[in-house]
Amino acid sequence: MKNKIIIDKMLAYCEKVQTYSAGLDYYQFVASPMVTEACVFNLLQLGEVIAKVDGTFIEENKQIPWKSIRGLRHRLVHDYEGVNFRLIWDIIQSDLPGLVDELKKCNSNVES
Repeated sequence: MKNKIIIDKMLAYCEKVQTYSAGLDYYQFVASPMVTEACVFNLLQLGEVIAKVDGTFIEENKQIPWKSIRGLRHRLVHDYEGVNFRLIWDIIQSDLPGLVDELKKCNSNVES
């Protein structure tokens, strides 16, 4: 049950980021502090909630880049050399859709 709730939260954070950035190009994205901050916040939350996932569940679902997501959270929280918005944009465009697909697959396999 716990993992299902966490995966649901992860999906919600991803979907918010996708909604906020929909229809924008990179330049529109960085020109809107409200959009960039909302996306960064939800990516932070995504990385934060991972700490609550069971280790066994993580081992059984190695297709999810758990360490990378958590690592992004650390970089954003500690603001190492400032937030790289090009990296954030690339993650939103290239990595998030696949992550959503994998989370949905996990969600259909996790016990309710």
